[in-house]
Amino acid sequence: MFWWLYRSPYRVEDPSKPWPIILWLQGGPGASGVGIGNFEEVGPLDTDLKPRNSTWLLKADLLFVDNPVGTGYSYVEDEKLFVKTDEEAGNDLTTLLVELFNKNESLQKSPLYIVAESYGGKYAVTLALSALKAIEAGKLKLKLGGVALGDSWISPEDFVLSWGPLLKDVSRLDNNGLQKSNSVAQTIKQQIAKGQYVDATDSWSELESVIGRSSNHVDFYNFLKDSGSDLVSMSDIELSKGIAKKRYSRYLSSLRSSSPGGGGDLDSLMNGAIKKKLKIPANVSWGGQSDPVFTALSGDFMKPRINEVDELLAKGVNVTVYNGQIDLICATKGTEAWVEKLKWEGLHNFLSTDRIPLHCSGIGSTKGFVKSYKNLHFYWILGAGHFVPVDQPCLALNMVGAITQSPAT
Repeated sequence: MFWWLYRSPYRVEDPSKPWPIILWLQGGPGASGVGIGNFEEVGPLDTDLKPRNSTWLLKADLLFVDNPVGTGYSYVEDEKLFVKTDEEAGNDLTTLLVELFNKNESLQKSPLYIVAESYGGKYAVTLALSALKAIEAGKLKLKLGGVALGDSWISPEDFVLSWGPLLKDVSRLDNNGLQKSNSVAQTIKQQIAKGQYVDATDSWSELESVIGRSSNHVDFYNFLKDSGSDLVSMSDIELSKGIAKKRYSRYLSSLRSSSPGGGGDLDSLMNGAIKKKLKIPANVSWGGQSDPVFTALSGDFMKPRINEVDELLAKGVNVTVYNGQIDLICATKGTEAWVEKLKWEGLHNFLSTDRIPLHCSGIGSTKGFVKSYKNLHFYWILGAGHFVPVDQPCLALNMVGAITQSPAT
């Protein structure tokens, strides 16, 4: 498993606030954190290898991992070793943390914050529970500071049920499209209830096809945009699966001219200059999205992880949920729905707490809202799609400083 640790040059020493480490977990499943999260979103350099003014190194050290094995630079020699469940992914990551932290007393002094995006949120909660178990058993020497779930695929059922009504409200679907969407979404709900997760994954692909046709190909990462697909027909389920898996690169590419991601081609960078610099073996090719990893996890893809969030909250772990306003795949409407299903004893008080408006640099228009009660925090990020650090870099940086209680805040 490939990892890349950046020690921050902006480190601030404060006895009352230890300098944090952020473990960034990409989604997919099968998307590369070492590539996408690093060079497209929060790392020190963009895809043109130019400095990123909004790098999260301003607030913390950054640890990127190509997870699960088979993602990015990580590879397996035996295809049977691809992870098939979120728990397996969490256990593999725990093994990596043991190797990294137990041998390095300097790292042990910094609290670790697991920050995840998209499907990475499911890894984040299984990793956090696995890591806590290892810490309690004396097998892992680190302090878990908290978990942050960014536009995370925690409850697939709640997301697919949100798509039709949301798109109808913003005029991307009419009543006919809404009825078709809701029909497939209800099928998915029934399949999940019966534990038919592979079938639910296939139906998820079908639903994306239905919405694509009915909405003239709305972008699932930003419902104010078109997906850019020029395919006349997306009725084939396997074809739609392939399209879904490749959305990361396409959406981020469309933003490069106006975003902190840079204008360079990520695949060329990772298989060229970076591969040479890091002395990656010649037989290992970097991939932005691994289809075999996605396929291996198809039986877990639609499985919810709400109970794991509940377990973390009950253990007193700081849990932050943040969501981009104009994301569709992990829509705020769906995120709010699964949060309201939590059995955590503080939920009622959390829901009745007023939100606080957020700005950048303390001035200008409202950029978002935050609500907190005890160890649960929720950020609504206005004007952001699925990739919050790309769409709202200033607010994302301020947010992660608050989440990690960074002395640089």
